[in-house]
Amino acid sequence: MDDDRARRRSERRIKAAGFPREKSLRSFDFDANPNIDPATIRTLASCEWIKKSQPLCLIGDSAPASPTCSSLALGTEAAMEGYRVRYALATKLAIELVEAADEKQLNRTIARYGCVDPLCVDELGYTELDRHGAELLFQVLTGREEKNSVAIASNESFGGWTKTCTDPRLCAATVDRLTFNGTIIETGTDSYHLASTRARVEESAKAS
Repeated sequence: MDDDRARRRSERRIKAAGFPREKSLRSFDFDANPNIDPATIRTLASCEWIKKSQPLCLIGDSAPASPTCSSLALGTEAAMEGYRVRYALATKLAIELVEAADEKQLNRTIARYGCVDPLCVDELGYTELDRHGAELLFQVLTGREEKNSVAIASNESFGGWTKTCTDPRLCAATVDRLTFNGTIIETGTDSYHLASTRARVEESAKAS
């Protein structure tokens, strides 16, 4: 009975996180991407970085352990360990914050995101944000510094974030907040899915 109750609680926390799809570390093919250290991912799965309120940055292109997939899997592990997790696309979060500011509900919205741990923000630095949205998102990230952990997933390297956040100073300050005393994992820029497709095409050509 206790095991069933614990399982249901985990399922509720995972559902409440708002993940776009299910992802588990058990499904990762680490051998397919030498840039990913399995030991590092397993250490992160212990949630020690969350206990220490540290940031986590997952940067790179598509791979078996892509930034988004890694964020989803580690967020799921955190939910299973009893943490209150929240997933959000950077653009949608920025829009929500702008709308909340217009409706004079900004403090309440920021407080709602401030009480989750960790906050998993996807596609930051990859999709374009307007200046006001970027400023409000920075406010959320600043409020979490050394208090609550945040996990960032992006297909764009830090150097390319200025393409979507046009204020260089704000962009630099955002990167500074997300990297201080945190963990940075770069998954590489080679597309695993593209490589797999090419391999299948080549094998098919040889067979014919």
